Amino acid sequence: MLIRPSNKRNGLTLTLAGGLGLIIGLTLFLSGSHLFAPGIVCFASGIIALVLGGAKLVEPEVTVKLSEEGVTYFHRRGQLFIEWQNIQRVDQPRVSQGLDTLTLPYIGIKLKQVSPILECISLRLAAGLLTEQRPLLITASAQDEDLSALESQMCAEFTPFIENNDRYKGVLAMFGHRCRILDSHLGYHLFISTDTIDRPADEFLRLLRDYKQKSSELL
Repeated sequence: MLIRPSNKRNGLTLTLAGGLGLIIGLTLFLSGSHLFAPGIVCFASGIIALVLGGAKLVEPEVTVKLSEEGVTYFHRRGQLFIEWQNIQRVDQPRVSQGLDTLTLPYIGIKLKQVSPILECISLRLAAGLLTEQRPLLITASAQDEDLSALESQMCAEFTPFIENNDRYKGVLAMFGHRCRILDSHLGYHLFISTDTIDRPADEFLRLLRDYKQKSSELL
């Protein structure tokens, strides 16, 4: 089964609108100084729409592929395969905000082992995910009253990552440590944004669990 990103919709429309805004803005600039202010507004709006539309268009056509073997996550920087056997559980991560509980706009995947992920992820994708995970890291720091513990874990990102006698260095080590940090503070190793799926989060979670259950029955 293929899951297509909802955030890719209207990408072409935004890009065309942005291009049109740039043309109108330049036209107003050349029409006279009395139209300079409207020209600035159209030009700026056009650039914003063009950037947003372009960002949507470069996203992959398919975000997630579900099969009997596992989950394949597609990203503009590469792809990542996760076996069902290596998935402990899936759910939406939740954090405390005062007396309330806040559900984060992500699908969390808790792994049994991190090393199988490090064996198949590309350096380019690992580096990209490290950058994209900064908001999650900020959320994790807000949940931890003992910031020194989190700071110590973050410093460990620059050391080799060791699991089951497998040793990783560089970007892969950083990504492995980051997975552990997020799991320690948010309960999951990997995260898929709900903006990149084509259905409500609870429906997608039911689909993941059904596939995982069917995979277990085949063993």
